[in-house]
Amino acid sequence: MAADRALCQVLTAQQMRDAEQRIFDAGMPEFDLMQLAAGRVAEWVRRLAAGRSVTVLCGPGNNGGDGYVIAHCLREFGLMVTVIAPQPPKRTSARKALELWNGEVLTSGGSVQGEVFVDCLFGSGLTRKLSGEHSLLLRDLAQRHQFVIALDVPSGVASDSGKILNEHLPQSDVTLAVGAWKFAHCLLPAREKMGTRRIVPIGVNAVEAAAEQVVRPQIKPPSSTDHKYTRGLAAIVGGDMAGASLLASEAAMRAGAGYVKLLAQHVSAKPPELVVEAGDVADLLADKRINAVLIGPGLARHEGSLRAVEAALKCTGGLVLDADALHLIGPDMLDRDKPMLATPHDGELDALCRNFAVVAEGRMTRAKALCARSGMVICAKGPDTIIASPDGRVVIAPPALSWLSTAGTGDVLAGIAVSRMAVGSDPFMAACEAVWLHGEAARICGPAFTPRELAHAIPSALSRCL
Repeated sequence: MAADRALCQVLTAQQMRDAEQRIFDAGMPEFDLMQLAAGRVAEWVRRLAAGRSVTVLCGPGNNGGDGYVIAHCLREFGLMVTVIAPQPPKRTSARKALELWNGEVLTSGGSVQGEVFVDCLFGSGLTRKLSGEHSLLLRDLAQRHQFVIALDVPSGVASDSGKILNEHLPQSDVTLAVGAWKFAHCLLPAREKMGTRRIVPIGVNAVEAAAEQVVRPQIKPPSSTDHKYTRGLAAIVGGDMAGASLLASEAAMRAGAGYVKLLAQHVSAKPPELVVEAGDVADLLADKRINAVLIGPGLARHEGSLRAVEAALKCTGGLVLDADALHLIGPDMLDRDKPMLATPHDGELDALCRNFAVVAEGRMTRAKALCARSGMVICAKGPDTIIASPDGRVVIAPPALSWLSTAGTGDVLAGIAVSRMAVGSDPFMAACEAVWLHGEAARICGPAFTPRELAHAIPSALSRCL
């Protein structure tokens, strides 16, 4: 179990250095770890090269040291290898690696052309732009080769933020993450520069308080003694635009809750299995059997909507806030002891940050700050969805299909989340389950689906978690 967790964790550059130091403290010399890591990377490169010639670009640090060991291993495999290093190695282990290579090292790209190019110039520790010389060398070599492999993270990428530090960085075909995933492997815009991403284990253990990637949840089916109320009652508050709350209801009915109610005044063309109740929202939400409430999809923003949000905040169950509700809440309205999940897209995240006086840059940083300020779990949805909890936990979703970028799919996500909370998952777990089920349902649907088709694919996604 610990090994599985170690392979899905996402580390900062400092956490990775600390994890390597623990390996050294346990008795493995630094150069031995370099040989282990580079040897495993070299096996990947050998398979990807499939007999083609390889050019390895080495930097002055230990990433470059890895490059020399990779080159040595590839030569032992019988491949034709060229090594380029614009600067000599500065670290002791990197100098040992150069001695191991014991071959010609070119100091410039010149007219070097080949078939496979391996970028070992700089790794996860880079925080500033590449020099003009290095940037040009990297770009030229990538252009002169048919296939590009990046070691750990592509040179010119900020590991902890996913920022692109230099313009016109080459596109990698494969990126081999050494030891653990880094944030740049998961976050845009860097993620799109990496091609296919694979992890190369080197014995890094699970790191306390590390971020993780969203993984397939383990969901238990109902027991033989369960009934609709023990499986969870989810209430969805409707608003001026009935379609959004209907979509959320359809998703909630298919994500595990035993009973789903839509609290709305006027709903037409509803599915026959959906219970709709009309009346005063505060009275309807006073039902003690309600386990979780969703408010926001189709709500609109007026005085009546604000009263509905206030009533939802007083409900005894958990609460999912989405869409218009996120524009209406403020710090003075929230009870930090109440289980709450907010599911903003970037525009709604902007509104929340304004309402809660959060000043931060980047989706992850803003989500973490907003958690601390509000006490809510934040599921900041987008092409690199981030889920943050007030207790410091952070998970990052794997890349979602671009076909999800259509109106209504966020309502489906919110419906899944309220259903999972009604079943008994806490807000953080419900968000993780919802994001995974949402993405898997999209994969099942294939291209160009409607939000309703997405909702109808949830049971097939759910079946993969049982």
